[in-house]
Amino acid sequence: MTRRRPPRSASADDLLATLGLLTAQAREGAELQRARVDLAEALQREMLPAALPALPGLQAAARYTPARDGLDVGGDWYDGFVMPDGSLAFSIGDVQGHDVEAAAFMGQIRIGLRAVALAATDPGEVLSRANDLLVSVARELFATCTFIRFDPRTSTLESARAGHVPAVWASPEGRYGTAQDEGGLPLGIYPGEVYPVTTRRLDPGDVFVLLTDGVIEGPTVPIEVGLAYVARLVGAGATADADAGELATEIMKAAEFTGHKDDAAVLVLRRDAAAGTDGAHGQGARPQE
Repeated sequence: MTRRRPPRSASADDLLATLGLLTAQAREGAELQRARVDLAEALQREMLPAALPALPGLQAAARYTPARDGLDVGGDWYDGFVMPDGSLAFSIGDVQGHDVEAAAFMGQIRIGLRAVALAATDPGEVLSRANDLLVSVARELFATCTFIRFDPRTSTLESARAGHVPAVWASPEGRYGTAQDEGGLPLGIYPGEVYPVTTRRLDPGDVFVLLTDGVIEGPTVPIEVGLAYVARLVGAGATADADAGELATEIMKAAEFTGHKDDAAVLVLRRDAAAGTDGAHGQGARPQE
């Protein structure tokens, strides 16, 4: 005689139904998160410039890589454009946060900096006005940033930074270092902030590098160690007469050294070794005395 299996109890049926519902919700949540990440990545990449401005004798190159874990998308950016007076403006920055809002806020900052630069050429004034603008919109986000202006007539580089990591400089004679310039608070925190400006000369063969902390900081690598590593890398590249694109690619590899999980951006400026000059040599990209 065949024995029949007793029917499942109502409680077992309810448990299976609940499990199925939770599985469906989890799948929907994962799909929603993936959609948010895809949207943030699309926003970020569309907002980055298709090309950077350059002049005869001046090379500019940039690289960007998204967050490694695939779940968070940060607000790192770089930008470059021609100012009304004919000088070139470049910026790099990092928005606090890793989501669609951070990517959108990054776009607002880039547009704000460009708009302010139509009326102001001093990098410190550009950051100050942009900061007040961001504070006025009352967002609970802030961003670090470095803004620089290159004047092709004098070969001078004016820079101001808002809580951002130091830049790196190098000369073809083998000197290199980090630009430990005085700065102000990140953008979007406090109104009326003042951002000091540092002026340096960019002589033939000199290199000046802006980057975000995703390049130089990792789970087991302090930011100072990563910054020193990149400085040595840039110094070797300047001595070897590497072009801006090659340097940008090599610097981005430092993110592998640090094991970064954040997104990362690099922007490299390099004067051609054969570029003309109208003044003293040998100062590298260090601040002028």
